[in-house]
Amino acid sequence: MSRPRVVVVGGGVVGVSCAYALAKAGAQVQLLERNEIGSGASGGNAGTVAVGHPPLNRRGRLRQILASLLDQEGPLYIPPRWDPSLWRWLRDFVRYCTDEHVEECMKVMAPLGKNALQSFDDIIEEEAIECGYIRSGYYKVCVTEPGLVSARNEAAAIEAYGYHPECISTEELRQREPEFSSELLGGIHYPESRSLDPLKFLEALTERARQRGARISEGVRVLSMSIISGRVVGLRTNEGEVGADAVVLATGPFSAGILNEVGIQLPLQPGKGYHRDYAIGPGGAPSIKIACELSEASVFCTPMGDFVRFAGTMEFSGFNRVMRTPRLNQLTNAARRCFPGLGSDGPKSEWCGLRPMASDGMPIIGSIRDIKGLSVATGHGMLGLTLGPVTGEMIAREILDADEPQLKKLSPSRFCESTLVNTKNP
Repeated sequence: MSRPRVVVVGGGVVGVSCAYALAKAGAQVQLLERNEIGSGASGGNAGTVAVGHPPLNRRGRLRQILASLLDQEGPLYIPPRWDPSLWRWLRDFVRYCTDEHVEECMKVMAPLGKNALQSFDDIIEEEAIECGYIRSGYYKVCVTEPGLVSARNEAAAIEAYGYHPECISTEELRQREPEFSSELLGGIHYPESRSLDPLKFLEALTERARQRGARISEGVRVLSMSIISGRVVGLRTNEGEVGADAVVLATGPFSAGILNEVGIQLPLQPGKGYHRDYAIGPGGAPSIKIACELSEASVFCTPMGDFVRFAGTMEFSGFNRVMRTPRLNQLTNAARRCFPGLGSDGPKSEWCGLRPMASDGMPIIGSIRDIKGLSVATGHGMLGLTLGPVTGEMIAREILDADEPQLKKLSPSRFCESTLVNTKNP
């Protein structure tokens, strides 16, 4: 296959990054998006490229999960309901909450994070993408002593993997960013980070993929995969059959449902995140220089041109886009505690989106062992933007270079084996 036909399913930052990298490498690429490019989590996320941090699976998470069942305004919220798939996922998630697992994750994710930064810098420069790209890192700020101790411990752990976090006092924080509250007890500066307007980046990258020959098709829903003799040969869509030599599923949390139909099970759950955008100016958001994370609330504050985005939270309530007012208020309350200059004007936009959360806290990237030609790129959790471009590069190399070794720690084979080998879907 000198120019293989590759169909990428999913128009978020991961899918578009895969389409871009494949087209750049010479493949014939078609991207299928069931709605519009960026209509999922990729268009409204916090806009931070944050690398080198430990996974969500950490010791003590079980207590936090139990507390989250009653607190709608906490960083994590799980509405009590009967959902066997969620409870199985939570059981597996807790099983991975060990120091040993965190260490194994960091051995993979720390170097991958450095590659991710390089990929972003290269794409921004090579493609001349205008998206408010800021290379100055971000601050993690704390308002409680336990929060500050935890942040410093995490910074020390990250430093061991070749990153350079800097502990900063309250006075130094306010010298660098006068809008910070005097109530802050200190924080960390993470210089190896970037921030940007994620929708502007995604729209520009989509256009660059088109310019390199990729066909971008919006409003196209995949109904099923066609598999013959253990190889994917195409897709059936609402607009007819689409032939392919290879298929990449980059459909976020919806990947699990598509794969279930061909006998593949991946431990994914939709984790809902929210944002509120406030215009900069009197009555609105303060004009801040670089992004920051409010540590105890897990809320990011990111300047994006003429507005500031306050984004974060994690909610496990299933496949829905219901916006809960207490969750949105949590963003504003945290922002006011950090930035007392936040005015009383209402937000210019409110949003929620679903992120693909893998039970072991790491992305799922690579080929499905028992179905030739089928690859997945999902499970990025809150790192979809961060790892989008580097994931595209990894997928392109694996599909187009038969000698490219698969990164086993991220492979879907760590979870699943196919039960379907010789079948053709109707």
